[in-house]
Amino acid sequence: MTETWDDITEHVKAKWKEDTTPFERVYEVIEQTHEGQSAAEIADRALVSEPTARRHCKTLVNTGFAETDQDGQTTLYSRDSDRILMSRIRELRDEADRTELLDSIKEMKAEIRRYEDRYDVVSPEELAQQLDADETKGWDDLTAWRTTRQNLAVAQAALAYDEASHQLAA
Repeated sequence: MTETWDDITEHVKAKWKEDTTPFERVYEVIEQTHEGQSAAEIADRALVSEPTARRHCKTLVNTGFAETDQDGQTTLYSRDSDRILMSRIRELRDEADRTELLDSIKEMKAEIRRYEDRYDVVSPEELAQQLDADETKGWDDLTAWRTTRQNLAVAQAALAYDEASHQLAA
C-alpha cells in the first residue's frame, strides 16, 4: 500500500500531538505566527480546542512572548516582534565577539555601498520603483540588500547592547 501525502501529514500531526503538550503546540504555533491569528485558527493548527488555545495564548501574552491586536470583535494573537528582535540581538552578542561584530558591520556596509553603486540608488525601496517585473537579478539583489540592511541593524544593535552591558557592569 502506498501512503499519500494526506496519510503522511496525518501521521506527522498524530506524532506531534502524542509527543507534545497542548501548551507546547500553541507555543510553537505562536512562535511561527507573524500575522495575527484568531484563537480558532491557532487551535486548528495546534490540534487543540479553541478554549484551550485561547487560555494558552493569554498565558503567552501575559509572559510577553505573544501580543494581541483586534480585528473587530476578534482578538488576534502573534509572537511579540520586540521579544524576537531582542533574542536575535542577545544571540548574536553571545556568538560573536566585539571584533567579529565590527568586521561584520564593516562588510555589510561595504555590501550595501556596492548595491547603491551598481544601481545608482540609495535604498532598496528606490530600486524597487525602477525595476521591471522581469528583471530577476535586480529583484534578487533587492531581496539580498533588504536582508543585509536588516542584518546590519541587528549587528549594530548587538554591538551597542554589548557596549551598554559593559558600561553598566563597570
